[in-house]
Amino acid sequence: MSQHATVPQLSALIRHRRTIKPAQMDPGLEVPRELLDELFENANWAPTHGFTEPWRFKVFSGDARKTLAENYQRLYRETTPEGEFRQDKYEKFGINPLLAPVVVAICMARGDNPKIPELEEIEAVACAVQNMHLTAAAAGLGAFWSSPPVLGSEGFKAFLGLGAGDRCLGLFYLGWLKGGEEWPTSRRRPVGDKVEWR
Repeated sequence: MSQHATVPQLSALIRHRRTIKPAQMDPGLEVPRELLDELFENANWAPTHGFTEPWRFKVFSGDARKTLAENYQRLYRETTPEGEFRQDKYEKFGINPLLAPVVVAICMARGDNPKIPELEEIEAVACAVQNMHLTAAAAGLGAFWSSPPVLGSEGFKAFLGLGAGDRCLGLFYLGWLKGGEEWPTSRRRPVGDKVEWR
């Protein structure tokens, strides 16, 4: 895309963005640091009430992904009631961080301005993630935002070094498609069914 994208170019990119699961990614293909920096810089330009800029990103790559996977599993076991524990989920939490070359913990740093509701800070972080998702799609890089309940636990917050009012809003997996995988297609129901003109 050019520096000044036209509306059709922007619309095409938005409609091209897809969720790419970690199992579709090639863990052996590194994501260049320059591209990651571009993702984070674009995230940094998300809308933010009062310029609180609440988004924070904890990046796991290389051996750090194994540490993430181990803590992910441990905390799932510790925080899940016995009757709700699922072995397949436990195993997935140990494998998924190793399937993507980069995993980013998406965090919200809660500011001290009581006039700004927490919901608005969460929404700002979501906008930052959308900027990252679109940047990844423009580069042909797969991305997947996952947010199981264990990520909101106090134990996971402690693992990430988050403050009392902060939150982990999910893990963002990044990676190139494996050989043989194709960029998915998708569809949406008509937008006219979701718009009410008054």
